[in-house]
Amino acid sequence: MSDKPTEDKRPSTWWYIWQLTKYKPWIYGAFGLMEILIFGVFPQLSGFVIQAIFDLLTGARELSFSLTSLAAILVAIGVGRGMAFFTDVWLYFTFQYTVTALLRGNIFDTILRRPGARAVPESPGEALSRFRDDAQELAWFMSEMLIVLGFGFFAVVALIVMLRINTSITLVVFVPLVFVVLIANFAKTKITEYRQASREATGKVTDFIGELFGAVQAVKVAGAEERSIGYLKEINKIRREASLKDVLFTQVLDSAFRNTANLFTGLILLTAGASMQSGNFSVGDLALFVYYLSWVTDFSAIIGNKIAWFKRLGVSIDRMVHLLQGTKAEKLVEYAPVYLRGELPDMPYHPASSEHQLEQLDVHDLSFHFPDTRCGIENIDLHVSRGGFTVITGRVGSGKTTLLQSILGLLPAESGQIFWNGQLVENPGEFFVPPRSAYTPQVPLLFSESLRENILMGLPEDQFDIQKAVELAVFEQDLSEIPEGLSAVVGAKGVKLSGGQRQRIAAARMFVRQPSLLVFDDISSALDVETEKKLWTRIFSQNENATCLVVSHRKPALQRADQIIVLKEGRIEAVGKLADLLQTSEEMQRLWHGDLADSL
Repeated sequence: MSDKPTEDKRPSTWWYIWQLTKYKPWIYGAFGLMEILIFGVFPQLSGFVIQAIFDLLTGARELSFSLTSLAAILVAIGVGRGMAFFTDVWLYFTFQYTVTALLRGNIFDTILRRPGARAVPESPGEALSRFRDDAQELAWFMSEMLIVLGFGFFAVVALIVMLRINTSITLVVFVPLVFVVLIANFAKTKITEYRQASREATGKVTDFIGELFGAVQAVKVAGAEERSIGYLKEINKIRREASLKDVLFTQVLDSAFRNTANLFTGLILLTAGASMQSGNFSVGDLALFVYYLSWVTDFSAIIGNKIAWFKRLGVSIDRMVHLLQGTKAEKLVEYAPVYLRGELPDMPYHPASSEHQLEQLDVHDLSFHFPDTRCGIENIDLHVSRGGFTVITGRVGSGKTTLLQSILGLLPAESGQIFWNGQLVENPGEFFVPPRSAYTPQVPLLFSESLRENILMGLPEDQFDIQKAVELAVFEQDLSEIPEGLSAVVGAKGVKLSGGQRQRIAAARMFVRQPSLLVFDDISSALDVETEKKLWTRIFSQNENATCLVVSHRKPALQRADQIIVLKEGRIEAVGKLADLLQTSEEMQRLWHGDLADSL
């Protein structure tokens, strides 16, 4: 889905630039000073020395400096400019990386706070394109924009000096600037159109490549290698054409800016020649004007380029704001710490206290439906007490996972209320986190890191009993057979582990945080019966007050449950203990006896 420009609904592009300027003002200010020195002050000094050298050689003016002294001054200016360049490069990358990190951090923070099913508005690949390219675009523009200060300083001084020497020639030099502004404004619509099309096409390619890498086995099994590669070539061709139009139009504009200025070069030289014949223009003046000419024409080209770039920048900001999904647009540039050097801060750790301990969890009239469908859950009432083992069961599509995710805030509930120890939970997504609760999904996500890092996820190892978590997850035997132990790298998405091992590592990640409420989504689906029995036995033997909310259709879980909730088509069909439900619930009877085996 394409994004239409939303600048009328958000702060202006200049507002975002100004906010980022104030984020690290000393860096940006020092960076701007270096740009003025490099492209404004030192070049002007060089121009004056060149003028003096030519006047000295032709005898047009008497000077107190010798040719050797002037040459030494010229060398000193070059050395000073070189030193300024080194400082400028350090400030350039420091500022650019700082701004990029801030933008990406704010976007990522917003995504993490979104319900899991709607974390990003489009595909992950498209979101990655915005996260990577558009954030870089804004930081890059701000870094490059300061060159206008340097050239602008040079142009102002040059204008004053040239007007004092010869007014008519000076006016001819600055006429191209008017043409540059006119061309840039004329091209505004096309600039925005081509940049937006290029970004969208790039996002589609990135997204498909990511999906292709994650589905290599499925592609091979289906024999779809050639079709997949063919489709990739097709969308890459569209991306290439869109990018070509974007780059080509930019280069055409840049060429127009430069050639517009160059057309006046001959006229300037002709005018200067006539003035020299009349004795109103020295060779030194001509040398200074020729020297100025290249800088002023470059300045006109830079002005045009930056105007065109500014128009494209609006597209990048719109795309990043779109990722915020309704969060205030100002969030994009909200100030937050950025860590480019030194040690990273420790992970925040909140030890469990009485306020985190669950006594009772109540859910009233909870409903959620997936967009454009009637699938979901409706009017769910649920009560879980401390130390309870509640199992949610039902056939496929009955709403089991949807119910868990709606309670935890991973899906945005349409209606209903959730109470923790009698207190209304206003924001479930931020409330149901360790040490209050922890969640193990049916298909857990592991990172291409060590087992230790996948369990701790940044928590300090010396403050947590990782071995106990491993034992609770019934993983100690598997771990003893892995040569590297907890240091073993599991590969992308845990590819080096079996499905059951991945689930138990995710369970260990949950246990190490010692939550009051343990939420499992069909964790036993990849476990054998004996391993599952050990898992539940260890949980309650280690903590008799452990509270579990579990999605399962397996008999060991159903037999242990003190409360079973039977879902059917998104509604609660029956509630009770197994023995009672087998007497009173036809749906539970079918589930237990396997009549619905194909639906589980």
